[in-house]
Amino acid sequence: MAVLQKLRTKFGLAISIIVALGLLSFIIDPGQIQSAMQSMSSKYDVGNIAGKSVSYNDFQQDIERYTAISELMSGTSVKSEAEQQQIRNAAWQELIDRFLFIKNAKSAGIKVGEDELVALTHSDMVSPVLASNPVFCDEAGNYDPSRLADLVQTISLDPSGNMQLYWNYIQQSLNTQQYYTKYGALLNASAYQNPLMLRKSIEENNATTDVDFVMIPYTFAEDTSIVVSDAEIKAYYDAHKKFYKQVANRDIEYVVFEVVPSQKDIDETSAKMDAAVADFAVADNMKNFLVKNSDRALDNYWYKEGELVTVSPDINEFAFQNAVEAVSPVYKSGNTFRAAKILASEMRADSVFVKHILLQNDSESKADSLAGVVNAKNFSDVAVLYSADQSSAADGQVGSIGWMTQSYMIPGMESVLDAEINKPFVLKTQYGTHVVLVTEKTKPVLKKQVAILEKTAIASNETFNTMYAKANKFATIANGSLSNYNAAVDSLGTYSHPLQHVIEGTSTYGAIDNAKEVTRWIFDAKKAGKVSDVITVNQNYFFVVALKDIHKEGLADVNSLASSIRQEIYAEKLAEKTAAKVADQIKGLTTLEEIAEKLGTTVSSQSGVTFASLGSAALDPKFVGAASVAPINQLSAPVAGAIGTYVFMVKGRDNGSFYTEEDAAAYQDRKNQYNAQMLTNVMMDDAEVVDHRARFF
Repeated sequence: MAVLQKLRTKFGLAISIIVALGLLSFIIDPGQIQSAMQSMSSKYDVGNIAGKSVSYNDFQQDIERYTAISELMSGTSVKSEAEQQQIRNAAWQELIDRFLFIKNAKSAGIKVGEDELVALTHSDMVSPVLASNPVFCDEAGNYDPSRLADLVQTISLDPSGNMQLYWNYIQQSLNTQQYYTKYGALLNASAYQNPLMLRKSIEENNATTDVDFVMIPYTFAEDTSIVVSDAEIKAYYDAHKKFYKQVANRDIEYVVFEVVPSQKDIDETSAKMDAAVADFAVADNMKNFLVKNSDRALDNYWYKEGELVTVSPDINEFAFQNAVEAVSPVYKSGNTFRAAKILASEMRADSVFVKHILLQNDSESKADSLAGVVNAKNFSDVAVLYSADQSSAADGQVGSIGWMTQSYMIPGMESVLDAEINKPFVLKTQYGTHVVLVTEKTKPVLKKQVAILEKTAIASNETFNTMYAKANKFATIANGSLSNYNAAVDSLGTYSHPLQHVIEGTSTYGAIDNAKEVTRWIFDAKKAGKVSDVITVNQNYFFVVALKDIHKEGLADVNSLASSIRQEIYAEKLAEKTAAKVADQIKGLTTLEEIAEKLGTTVSSQSGVTFASLGSAALDPKFVGAASVAPINQLSAPVAGAIGTYVFMVKGRDNGSFYTEEDAAAYQDRKNQYNAQMLTNVMMDDAEVVDHRARFF
């Protein structure tokens, strides 16, 4: 037992279960143990790719590795749910690539060699993995192979192992991307269009038809004489089963109680705001004051008139009608209170044109020397000789970064907005030491710096408890059953939200995000008719959920589809009946005008109808198909279309030349792009990839 206790301490519950099962093997049939282990294992698998099970623990390690890589690349920690979702998707895609795509590519005879990977880092065939990575690009966004070399050289000097982790990721990405490139080339080559196919495509796209027609639309009122039997529904279902595959989903209803600030909470916030305004008006250290008293930090941005409207139209108007040191009244918008103080007012340029000479691994004295000799006329020549950035040439001259604004600014170069024109100076950024020259400025406009004191009313504990009590009362009445749930809805006058086909990945209900707790309860419930206890979401929503129906993964049940299938069959029968009725009504008539008069409608005309890919998209497909092959000047039989029945006469055909070989090639390229986009999806479908990530994340 001491050994078992140590295992529990070190490895947790999972290993304890395994050891316990091992002990039980002395008294339980081994076949039963194997079955139990397989069931337990699959339950905690994130998925299965081409026969390879992906356990939760292994996938979590992949996520942690990708999280570390993301933080290395961005310099910030991963926080938002969207960022975490992107990382999980990247980790999953790597598994798809490793266990499925690359395996299939190799089976197709594709190989990627070491020399090839090396060439992708420095030759004229640089991989987009490197060329699009800002880590390996200079200030102008151009790939710089020396930056990759610097990374590789620092690996042995990095005790944290982060550089090795990142380099492994780069090598893996280069390898995978090259397999995709080669497989895509193979796929495109297989879509070869021979001269006969090309000629036929051009002919079909240039062939147009001019047609006169009469159309009798189907009525919206149901024709009760048309009967669709259960046997017909079953036969239709059997013939179209491949269209009825579904993922596991649930039908639910739910009520939600939102915690919002009470009037008392709002009044208390208003009182706190009024008390803070007096100190706000005389604060010596505005930055510290706002950190302690405001929901909004100090912003050093220089606003021109109109830009503060996104914060508050009232504050925007106040700021540009009052002088420095003026303090506004308190403005209320929803549950938010704001007041503003004008800190500064200047006529300032919106944009400045900036030139620079970038020095790396050089002394400041060299920068000072260059600043003493450069001017607007010789700046480009000096930049050619000394600047590490030879790519910036916004006006055609080396060294010209271009126009900069407060919003479009290289970090560390903010001082250029206040610089004198044609007066060189030196500054430092993360890229190195810069000799900078501002050569132009836009016309100055009035701008203001404004401090904003902001407080938003939030629900108090008292309000939170009151709303939870309402939700709990509802759940108590519901008492776990659907009939009681409906009774609670009626007795308490609460609105119940119906929702069908909730899947395991659902995390949003209405406008409420990050509600995965609700989905987990829905899929953990094993029987329809169950009702949840109170489920708290985001600390300000209380859900009570009723599970109405369970739809398992696989083929949808014919009964759940009966209504939609009945409508499909009804539409087909209605079209056939209408076409037969029209044929009987127009028997013996020889012109469209006579037919139109008989049917109480008019003759319409359509020119340039084509059966090919470019035109006639808005017309009924069955009508287009029939008109494209019908004889000229011959009255057609009634054609049962999708929206009505047609009788038509082709008046003429034309073979133009507007569709060219270039058009055909462009169309083929679009098809190739679509095929490439669908490639892994088709492979995943063929390999029956199972993705259960939604159970865990």
